[in-house]
Amino acid sequence: MMNKKIKSLTLAAVLMTSLSATAYAADKAPIVVQGTVSVAESAPAQAALPDNGTVFYGNPSSSISGGVIVPEGAAYLYTSGTVPPVLNKEGKTVYERYGDTKTQAAGVLASIEKQLEEQGLSMKDVVYLRAYLTADAAKEGKFDYAGWNEAYGEFFNNDKNPIKPARSTVGVASLVSSDWLIEIEAVAVFPKK
Repeated sequence: MMNKKIKSLTLAAVLMTSLSATAYAADKAPIVVQGTVSVAESAPAQAALPDNGTVFYGNPSSSISGGVIVPEGAAYLYTSGTVPPVLNKEGKTVYERYGDTKTQAAGVLASIEKQLEEQGLSMKDVVYLRAYLTADAAKEGKFDYAGWNEAYGEFFNNDKNPIKPARSTVGVASLVSSDWLIEIEAVAVFPKK
């Protein structure tokens, strides 16, 4: 008897959550800009966006999307975790070899951009990012989220690329190399054919 009540309550909670999310998305007015739909109250002028039918939704004042809806049948590209490029192999410190979090993140995003271009895509096709950050000794042993966000802003949610992918940032104890302060994975969607 108790198991039936728990199952019923769990089912009701899942149903209510689904309905709430649907109502939230339906409450926002989708804005269609050159084939890409962005659910927001207002959107900046967006030029030359890819025509892949992707819907970005969430708080319009946030630098990232709350979520992304990709149309059925779309083809994806997933990058593996991409790590910072070496700036100076002979450097004496992590900052001389790879740079601070912002520099490393910008280097990683530039590497991802190159991977995408090799496949006929651009950063405008990115729908999701996951970043793993380690603590930065130069920042009192704290995670440099501000540096990561500054580098992100050079590639997304700007005049050149107004796309705001969904994103997760995870603080971790370490990465494969103790010099790396960040590792990033990206998911992109190919344009419709």
